[in-house]
Amino acid sequence: LKAVMLAAQAIKAGDAECIVAGGMESMSGAPHYVHGMRNGIKAGNQTMVDGMIHDGLWDSFGCCHMGEYAEYTADKAGVSRQDQDAYAYDSHRKAVAATEAGKFKAEILPVPVPGKSGPTTVAVDESPRKDTSAETLARLKPAFRKDGGSVTAGNAPGLNDGASALVVTSLAFARAQGLSPMARITAYATGGGEPREIFFAPVLAVRALMEKAGTRIGDYDLIEANEAFAVQAIADGRELGWDWERVNVNGGAVALGHPIGASGARVLTTLLYALQDRGGSSGLATLCLGGGNAVALSVERV
Repeated sequence: LKAVMLAAQAIKAGDAECIVAGGMESMSGAPHYVHGMRNGIKAGNQTMVDGMIHDGLWDSFGCCHMGEYAEYTADKAGVSRQDQDAYAYDSHRKAVAATEAGKFKAEILPVPVPGKSGPTTVAVDESPRKDTSAETLARLKPAFRKDGGSVTAGNAPGLNDGASALVVTSLAFARAQGLSPMARITAYATGGGEPREIFFAPVLAVRALMEKAGTRIGDYDLIEANEAFAVQAIADGRELGWDWERVNVNGGAVALGHPIGASGARVLTTLLYALQDRGGSSGLATLCLGGGNAVALSVERV
């Protein structure tokens, strides 16, 4: 989402007229590192480091996994294991229903993936689980805090690969090229605090955006809030007081996945198509960044 914000800023500044903004992530292809190998190791054992955790899921300030901050968020916001599991189940339920109804077809570009028996076309997200249930989620063990933990593999996103991009232009360029914009960007903002407060940061970003735009949370027809963890979405929703019927109407990242570098553009893309599908006018997208920050961006259909 920050890439889209930078694109909008560049166009406003007159530095560009048309920019493709987005990102990608291959969590399944993240390498393992052996530090010090560039100059050679003469003797002794070496430790392999998981690049996915080291570069993507680790806070370098607090020296801990993001899952530990999710547990901190649950403690501070008073979000129970039952609340998190219920939220996760609902995310999967909505994502499965939306997939079966073809809600994502317009926003997904089918990709042929080579294989031993020929290419396989990937045209739907693989993560949503039709077979999940409240009972199944309740049986999972805590992943980051063995004693008294509430964050599990079931109420957090899986490990995903993904890519997403949007074309951002000036209105003059769109008209000159005969393009039909889906929406216009109305406002954007960044907010944040201490690294361990990362999952509360969307609250600050959204409030900063609303102050700039002169809006209230109820003014947005739909909201897409990235689900880094179920506890994060719950805590932010309680703080902002949004209408849950308007939030992640086709499921969120707990079900659809959170390929880190792709999630912001994916969330915004999903918001645009959901607004189109439901005849909504205004929408809000938000998600966390590393280091305790978050971003928010609002759009209006044209």
